[in-house]
Amino acid sequence: MSNMYDQGPGTDQREQFRQDYTYQQNQMATQKRSRTTWLVGIIGVILLLLLIVGGSACGSYNTLVTKQQAVKAAYSNIDVQLQRRSDLIPNLVNTVKGYTKHEETVLGEVAQANAGMLRAGTVGEKAQADAQVTGMVGRILALQQAYPDLKADKQFMSLKDDLAGTENRLAVARRDYNQVVADYNTTRARFPTVIAASTFGFKPEEQYKIDAAARANPQVPDTFGK
Repeated sequence: MSNMYDQGPGTDQREQFRQDYTYQQNQMATQKRSRTTWLVGIIGVILLLLLIVGGSACGSYNTLVTKQQAVKAAYSNIDVQLQRRSDLIPNLVNTVKGYTKHEETVLGEVAQANAGMLRAGTVGEKAQADAQVTGMVGRILALQQAYPDLKADKQFMSLKDDLAGTENRLAVARRDYNQVVADYNTTRARFPTVIAASTFGFKPEEQYKIDAAARANPQVPDTFGK
């Protein structure tokens, strides 16, 4: 009986120890699972944010590329019409020379302005040269007021019509270009696209501005040719 009595408290202590140990292990396992769940959640949030930011950046980049290509295409249309006009000007000058022996200075200035436009590099330089050539061509066409025989020249009148049509197409091309540039620049300045623009090096595009004074057609004196 004495041995059984002595074993009772020891057994209870071991059982209590076992229970405490099991409890501690369970607590540690619970805490570990909690930390793992928390870590997985944080990683998931980070991955989701990266996906959102990456998707937004890709979308912004693709949008900027599309709109920039539209700007380049519109600028190319201007170049096509400028080249067409440049090809017509030498023929116009040669035709007018046969009737206007005293206007060599005017014709030389036209040829010089045309050559300068072809050398222009930036949008601003080309727009300025374009305006000068437009004004100079107007001076040549206005010579028919001082030289009535020009009006009877079929080649002159044909070139005049071709230049008028080209100028109309140029006006449309300039307008279309400025519209797509405005659209591109507005999109580029918006958030969050502006971040992608800065990151990937998308610069603002320049408007094609024509100086009204530079392109104005000068008045031709009535004394020309007299």
